Amino acid sequence: MGINFKKLSLNRCIAGTLAIYLVIFGFIIIMHISISNIYAMFSKYSYSPTYESDVTYVEATDLSKMSSLRFSLEDMIRLKNSVSMELRDLELKRRKILDELTTLTKKVNETRAEILKVQVEKEKVYKSLEQAKVMRLEAMEKNTPELAPPLHIVPQYDKESKYIFDKSASQCRLDYCFDFSQCPLTEELKVFLYPVAERAFVDTLMWQKALESSGFITKNPEEACLYFVVNLNKDLTKLAHWRGDGRNHVVIDLNNKSLSSMSRAIYARQYSSSYRKNYDIVLPFTKVSSDILSLPPLSPARRKYLLSFQGEVKSQSPEEQIVISVLKKLQLSTTDDKFLIHFKCINNVLSAEEEEYALCGTYQSREEILKESTFSLILSPQDFKITSTKSVQQRLYESLKFGAIPVILGYIDIPFQNEIDWSRAAIIMPKARATEVHYLLRTISDADVLSLRRFGRIIWDKYFKTAETVVATMLSALRDTLRLFPSPLEETPSLSVFNSTFNPLKTDPPPSDEEIDEYLGPIEPPLASPKFVRNYTYTTMNSYERWNVMFEPFHLFQNTPFDPVVPTEARFVGSSNGFRPVNGGAGGAGKEFSEVIGGNRPREQFTVVMLAYERDQVMIASLGRLNEVPYLNKVIVVWNSRQPPAEDLQWPDIGVPIVVVKTEKNSLNNRFLPFDEIETEAILSVDDDVHLRHDEIVFGFRVWREQRDRIVGFPGRFHAWDPLYGGWHYNSNYSCELSMVLTGNQSMDIPLSWLSSNSF
Repeated sequence: MGINFKKLSLNRCIAGTLAIYLVIFGFIIIMHISISNIYAMFSKYSYSPTYESDVTYVEATDLSKMSSLRFSLEDMIRLKNSVSMELRDLELKRRKILDELTTLTKKVNETRAEILKVQVEKEKVYKSLEQAKVMRLEAMEKNTPELAPPLHIVPQYDKESKYIFDKSASQCRLDYCFDFSQCPLTEELKVFLYPVAERAFVDTLMWQKALESSGFITKNPEEACLYFVVNLNKDLTKLAHWRGDGRNHVVIDLNNKSLSSMSRAIYARQYSSSYRKNYDIVLPFTKVSSDILSLPPLSPARRKYLLSFQGEVKSQSPEEQIVISVLKKLQLSTTDDKFLIHFKCINNVLSAEEEEYALCGTYQSREEILKESTFSLILSPQDFKITSTKSVQQRLYESLKFGAIPVILGYIDIPFQNEIDWSRAAIIMPKARATEVHYLLRTISDADVLSLRRFGRIIWDKYFKTAETVVATMLSALRDTLRLFPSPLEETPSLSVFNSTFNPLKTDPPPSDEEIDEYLGPIEPPLASPKFVRNYTYTTMNSYERWNVMFEPFHLFQNTPFDPVVPTEARFVGSSNGFRPVNGGAGGAGKEFSEVIGGNRPREQFTVVMLAYERDQVMIASLGRLNEVPYLNKVIVVWNSRQPPAEDLQWPDIGVPIVVVKTEKNSLNNRFLPFDEIETEAILSVDDDVHLRHDEIVFGFRVWREQRDRIVGFPGRFHAWDPLYGGWHYNSNYSCELSMVLTGNQSMDIPLSWLSSNSF
């Protein structure tokens, strides 16, 4: 055990000072007693004599003693004055020693704090070194090739190719009717579009224009995977690239009567009596544009009519007459439910084939009825061979748009039924259950009604709204069928607010005013999250989520919240690369937990996206507080001001890059743009005046890693209902109810950020 000599010397000084004080104090007491005795003696001899002889005696016997005592008293007084002066000198020395003691104590405390800080830094460096060693071992053992977005590879084109297999075209399947050699797995989908006449029909021009704006068109037929032709009335075999059997061709047939399917081309049509399952495409009804302002609200769940139908058929089979009779009786129900069932058009009757139910009235009149209907009835054509007609597809389109949940009686081919989960948007049952329709609809709860209506509205908006959305949906469905990758997510270029020759001034970050004793995590070099590691499996394993949860089958994301995690034991046996289990998997308390990131995913970092606008010093202070935050990869400052930052503005050096990005316009939604400078899956979106402690940031990051499909944040708010006037209010008061997370301080996933930026 070492000896603290500085502390020992201080103790000796204090002991010596106390000894001197004790000696002086004792001497003063002795003097006080002596002087008291002298005064007592004076008092003894100070009396009034009675006789003259007494006076003579006193003068004779005590005069010498009094003189001696006077001299002793004077010596005592001189000694007292000398001791008092020495005491003052000692007091001055004592105060000086105390000042020195205070100064030395302060230096000792500062030295101890500095030693503690150095020990903490040493511990951080040691732990970071351990992580670096693990990273080095992982890099040495890594044998998986890096993946990237699909490359552009031009396929070989054989002009003299013959039939692939000699199979009947009426029974075509993708396996033997499609030439996959023109669609390499690593090639993006390319489409060659045949031209149409300038004076073509309006519908033809609508589809032609939608295809031209799809972004998949190529002028070079030799690199095309698919060849599209819109409503061509002439002989298809005379097309330049038909090659005898129409392989890899997609014919958009807008005729009411279907063309012959005796070729290997894929037919997309609304009317079908020869639909080849999993090969041909059911073409949905759509319009050039759609007025979203006419959309009714999703609530209330129950509307005026429980079920509505307006239609007229030219001839009725005996079986169909029974179904019609049962449905007509619904209007005679003794319950409070109201039905609008008309099998005879009162106003206009749209042209239709003999076996299908024609639409009644105008688009506006049907809109008003559907807005007042909870459910909308759709009857399949009488001829079971006809699985789709234009009127059926139009009824489905209008029902989804105006929130009347489709009730489909009979079998029909629904658009994109291999991709869309129609059970979440419609009620489908055979015509034989017509007698049970009323009972079934009454058993559906309000929550299910609103869920069905909401899902139907979303798929209408994402997949059916306009010709452009239908074309994008059709191409995505074809691409999934061919197992081709979607186009990578288009990132926003991160244009620097500084010119290429300007170097911004840098300064050391201000000293932190936070005192956090706990260790929060290692300080590591920047680590980018893996990108595009599931190009193929994402399109196959997560097909349902892409179409029915995210509603985004059109793009390939760098990573998604739906990426699977490996089982617990796999992190220690064979699949440990990148994982940082707590205490090597043994677990532990706070110390062991804070040393590594742990969790169910490999180690990763996060990016701070800070929205800034003309509050330079506030922003600089917020940036300085991010110094040495564990797991921080980069800070992106979204500069919303039209004026560039001041040239003399000093940017703090916080240990990670600070990228200042300029934007095209001043918008609060710029925080959601998927900037190409973002290299991590996790994003912490903050305002320039947010003050978060390091432990709060790390805690939020750890929580997000276990809830990647959620927005994780700190400031919560509540949407409160106004009982007097109706409608919602934004409630920022203290409340036990929270329903939203403010975007000024939140963590999210890159796909969520991209979806947010495309929602405004």
